[in-house]
Amino acid sequence: MESVLSEELLRSVVDLLVRLVESAGAVVIVVGAALGFVRFVAVAFRAGDAASFVPVRLDLGRFLALGLEFQLAGDILRTAIAPTFEEIGQLAAIAAIRTALNYFLGREISEEREELERQGEGKR
Repeated sequence: MESVLSEELLRSVVDLLVRLVESAGAVVIVVGAALGFVRFVAVAFRAGDAASFVPVRLDLGRFLALGLEFQLAGDILRTAIAPTFEEIGQLAAIAAIRTALNYFLGREISEEREELERQGEGKR
């Protein structure tokens, strides 16, 4: 009886943690999107050239990557207690998709950063 109770308690605690971690990821993404939008509008009114928007995109990309990491952490937590094969398969699919998104997002951020550095060196 005690084992069942402790397993239920553990599941409840992990479920709460999953909700907190996933909520944190959602907050990071929403805050990043809001800040990105505000900066986009400010840059659009000051200087309309495409190069001015690159720092805004880089910052938004960082928020998105961090938010995706939180979401993935929540998915991993969800399957931490006695996962079924179906849950493991779903986690693998979700992890693969989010990892691919994060990889390509990170690569784009890196390329944009290098472009900014090259532009900065060219102005000196």
